[in-house]
Amino acid sequence: MGNRKILVVDTSVLLYDMQSIHSFPGNDVVLPLVVLDELDRFKDKPGLLGESARYINRFLDTLREHGKLNESIPIPGTDQTLRVELRAPEINELNAFDYSRGDNKIIAAAYYLKNQNPEKKVKLITKDINLRVKCDALGIFAEDYFNDHLDIDASQEYIGWELFQTNDEEINLMYENEEYKLSSDLKFLENEFILVKGNISKSFLGIHKAGKILPLKRKVSSIIRLEPRNKEQNFAIDALLDPEIPLVTLTGLAGSGKTFITLMCALEGLHDGAYERIVITRSIQPVGRDLGYLPGDMHDKMDPWLAPIADNIKSAFKDTTYFDIMIEKHKIEIAPLAYIRGRTFNDSFVIVDEAQNATIHELKTIITRVGTGSKIVLLGDTDQIDTPYIDKKSNGLSNVVERFKYSKNHAHVKLDKGQRSEIASEASKIL
Repeated sequence: MGNRKILVVDTSVLLYDMQSIHSFPGNDVVLPLVVLDELDRFKDKPGLLGESARYINRFLDTLREHGKLNESIPIPGTDQTLRVELRAPEINELNAFDYSRGDNKIIAAAYYLKNQNPEKKVKLITKDINLRVKCDALGIFAEDYFNDHLDIDASQEYIGWELFQTNDEEINLMYENEEYKLSSDLKFLENEFILVKGNISKSFLGIHKAGKILPLKRKVSSIIRLEPRNKEQNFAIDALLDPEIPLVTLTGLAGSGKTFITLMCALEGLHDGAYERIVITRSIQPVGRDLGYLPGDMHDKMDPWLAPIADNIKSAFKDTTYFDIMIEKHKIEIAPLAYIRGRTFNDSFVIVDEAQNATIHELKTIITRVGTGSKIVLLGDTDQIDTPYIDKKSNGLSNVVERFKYSKNHAHVKLDKGQRSEIASEASKIL
């Protein structure tokens, strides 16, 4: 009992992960009353925000059966307690503190609890960076919600392929037999791509499946002549066209060809009859204006965020007429991520663009929408995150790559080389 902490949980944490309410075993969780007011404003929102707010409200209502919310109620099946803190007295020494703001009321509640419980550690858990900074200035312990943070550094990042050094004779056998059976001392992940290098100049590109290295054979041919410009693009094309791999993740810097290659492979699958439609979605993370303030219907509102898709189509076909016709025929569908819950995508090639801006909970929602005969591809640059509450180690895309790397249903490729232009590649590296 001596190590129990009082954890003041901010609204941002509860909206980010509805299960966070259960995620602090051995501690006493406190929700300032203003948090309930803020949750109430989100309960009618579409997507995960509304779902999270409603879940927390229902859970608190159920908890009332076990005691009074203004007292510490043990959460059934755990050694965690929860209560609502009604008091948030003004901090006397801070005359200019604006107590009309919800964040400052939460800080005041944490400050009060700290002074009332000198024998216990009081900590504020929040996804809000500025709120953590304010707490530090007031001597209040504050930290991020770490449940989805990856405990890995850059050197441990999974890139989707590995170098295998052997001799030229072995490579000749690979080309002759079109496979290479691995010895027991060689360990590669399922669907991990392999660059096999000989002792002079020979090399072989393959993929590891069921203890064998198989050659890459798949090419885009029926829509547009697509020639990979490096081994990573070659790996990506093979994964995107492989019907045995339903989940593909592609990461890499801007201009590395992630979106273009994925679109061409999706159109190839559509043309060959492997899929009935292409579904394009992304997390709507605006810079300046929200989706709701733009004029027109949903497709009109999505236009600014679909410009990169249209640019890639125009690059391939010299105009966007083909793209417009496919949308009119419902062969290409635009589906904002916030409105995707409850749907099922069968026989579809699903593309999630800018997936680094989605949380793991949002990506779980869309991955679980994928039905039979479908493939889902997550694209993004984990060094360019626009969402304020996630970072390189907590965003959904990084989490999916790390958690699925052992799965036979997943393949990943990190594309490091920019192909847009020489100046674009240089800018990505030095600026």
